[in-house]
Parts: sequence; C-alpha cells; structure tokens
Amino acid sequence: MRVFITGATGFIGTAIVQELIRAGHQVSGLARSEASANKLFEAGAEVHRGDLEDLESLRSGAAQSDGVIHAGFIHDFTRFKEVCEVDKVAIQTIGEVLAGSDRPFIVTSGTALVSPGRLATEDIIPPFNPAWPRASEQTADGVAALGVRAAAIRLSPSVHGDDDKHGFIPILINIAREKGVSAYIGDGLNQWNAVHRLDAAHLFRLALENAEPGARYHSSAEEAITVKAIAEAIGKQLNIPVQSIAPETAAEHFGWFAHMAAIDCPASSTLTQERLSWHPTHTTLLADIANGVYTK
Repeated sequence: MRVFITGATGFIGTAIVQELIRAGHQVSGLARSEASANKLFEAGAEVHRGDLEDLESLRSGAAQSDGVIHAGFIHDFTRFKEVCEVDKVAIQTIGEVLAGSDRPFIVTSGTALVSPGRLATEDIIPPFNPAWPRASEQTADGVAALGVRAAAIRLSPSVHGDDDKHGFIPILINIAREKGVSAYIGDGLNQWNAVHRLDAAHLFRLALENAEPGARYHSSAEEAITVKAIAEAIGKQLNIPVQSIAPETAAEHFGWFAHMAAIDCPASSTLTQERLSWHPTHTTLLADIANGVYTK
C-alpha cells in the first residue's frame, strides 16, 4: 500500500514510518523543512514537501495514496484554538480527496478526556467540549460519511520511549529539576494510561490495514498508572525528594501543566486488542524511567 503520513518526522511519526516500511508498505511523508526531508530520505521514505497549513500539499499527498495516516499536529498551546482549527481543516481537506474511495484514513486523538475519573473505553464517544476544541474524531466521523474508511487512534497521555523530548514525562522531569522535588497533587492516586511509541506505531499499521469506518482504537498498553508512582520513579532517577502538592497550590508548582498533572484518565484497550489483534510487547513507562531513558 502507498501510504501518505503527516507528522512523519515526529516522535511517533518516525516509528510509524519504520513500522510501515518493515511491513512492505511504500511511505510518503510530509516534510516542511530540509532537516525533515533528510530524515525521511534516510528512513527509506519518499519526501512530500508541504505542511499542515498548505492545503494543496495535503490534497496532492492524499490523491497519490492508497491510505493516509494523519499523525501531525501543531503543538503550540499558546494558540491552541487556532491549531485545532488547522487540524480540523487538514482532516476535512484530506477526506474530500479520499471521498467515495473506501481508502483508509487514520486520524489521531487522545484518551485523556474521553471520560475523566472513570475507565475510558473505545465505545465511549464524548460530546464536543468547547473548552478543549480539538475536534479530530468528530471531523473524521464527517469524513467517514463521505465514503472514506476513517477511524481514530486515541493516544495515551504518555507515549514513551527513546527520543521522547517534548512529551508529558520530559515536562514533569523538567519541572522536578527546576523545583528540586518530584511532585504529585494531593494523594497522587489519579491515574494516567501509557504506551510505548513502538507499540503505538504497530497499532497505527494495524488500524490502517483493518480499521472499520468510525471506529475508535485505544493505544493504552497500560491502562492505569498513578501519578504518584510516576513522581516516585522520577524522584528516584533524579535523586531528589518526592512531595505531595496541595491542589490549591498546584498551578504555582506545575504552571500550565497543573491540569494534566491532576487529570484522572485510566483507559482500557480491551476492545482494540480484540478487534485488531494488537498485543503490546515493549517496556512499561516506569521501566523506561527507571532505565534512564529520560535522563541520558
């Protein structure tokens, strides 16, 4: 299959490219810089010049493909509403090209806000939340109605592994180093789910090859890890104290990240594993922290 990928040179995208090439697919990756183009070339992928706001580049990339993986997103939280609109328009643009073809189109979402405070499952479809305006799943549903095999992969809040420089764990480590303590909020028993990036990449390939229109798939290899356990692993690795932070002072300690440090988002992948025969095999989040993946 000839596959067009946005976000092809990112932390997860590079793993998806490698996974697809190993499986015999031909990959064309979106590249907005010379460095990204070189990275794709070295990986054995074709280079497709453009970016998420260059709609003509998205149209031509999709038109030349047998399937599309949309793993790209502009991670600029200072203009979050704006970049969510960019994401929405990119999905719509690609979907219009694929309309009526039954070609697979995999978009990227997240598990964190599916059902905060209780176990998220793939069959839960939360309503659109204006306070969190990313509408990847809802936009993909609209594309599926056009005769596209569009589905969503919900990534864990922590996709971990080598070369993770900008994810949630590096953010927590940077805060811990700055403050001199590795902290959690309250009792720290709120839970995150997690997945190794190589397991996530494998799931993207399986979804590309087998997804049902409108399906949601969960990349949660570990459905529940307490934030306290994460803080303790970071504290041990950095050799600094571990400390509880009162909820009312969390914003002072964590800054803009306080909301994510407090979120409770366990997520099951039982249905995903059954439907796609996805069986995660790589190291756990706490093992990666303990093994020094984040402190090399």
